[in-house]
Amino acid sequence: MTDSLAFDVHGAGAGLVLIHGTGSSGLGTWGSVLGDLAAEYTVVLPNLPGSAGSPLPPDGTPLDPDTIADQIISAARDAGLERFALVGASLGAPLAVRAAARHPEFVTRLATVCGFAHPRPTLRLNLELLASMYGRGDEDASKFIAMLSFSEDYFAALTEEGLQEVLQQVREQRPELGTIAQIALALRLDVRQDLPRIRVPTLVLTPTGDRFVAPAHSYEIATGIPAARLVRIPGGHASLIEDPRTTLSELLPFLGERD
Repeated sequence: MTDSLAFDVHGAGAGLVLIHGTGSSGLGTWGSVLGDLAAEYTVVLPNLPGSAGSPLPPDGTPLDPDTIADQIISAARDAGLERFALVGASLGAPLAVRAAARHPEFVTRLATVCGFAHPRPTLRLNLELLASMYGRGDEDASKFIAMLSFSEDYFAALTEEGLQEVLQQVREQRPELGTIAQIALALRLDVRQDLPRIRVPTLVLTPTGDRFVAPAHSYEIATGIPAARLVRIPGGHASLIEDPRTTLSELLPFLGERD
């Protein structure tokens, strides 16, 4: 797989690369906080293979994490960034870790949101079930996604009408072409050996109500990276949608710190 990733660039300032989650895109995952981040940074949004214009391998070869990590760095460099902070959400988190471990000369800071170093049993089962539902065109996949993505507190605060609106919005968001390939990648990913190689300041954000990627995954990342700081925030796996301010209130000060 040698094709480059499609990417978007917004804003001006120091470099910041945002990596999205499974079945999404750069704008899809980070759109709720993009304006605030682009007001201070040159934000590069690479799209993973199979998402928003980034090609899948033409011969059906499984996605390779090392290749994608290199492509992420290449996208940032192609966008004109010399050195930059890396932030990954969900699947984007272990890919950010792998990219930082492989190319430490370019990475100034690292942050993960809802991240994992490897799929623990519940996450593995969630991903396998989701891939099966997508593969057979199960119409209830949207309910399953919504259940995993949003916190119980968020759902409980909605009226019945509001809940149905959220479910409709999830139904209308069709998975990207490469979603099943990205799920297969997530099932194979294991960056635990990369964690102790990370030497830059690292922020690990874990929403306490995440039912997709349980907080235990973030604890593992924070324990494994020598310079990591773990911060618990409210919300679920879709905390960037539920209340973007909770992520921004931690991410912006972290990015602005002087080493």
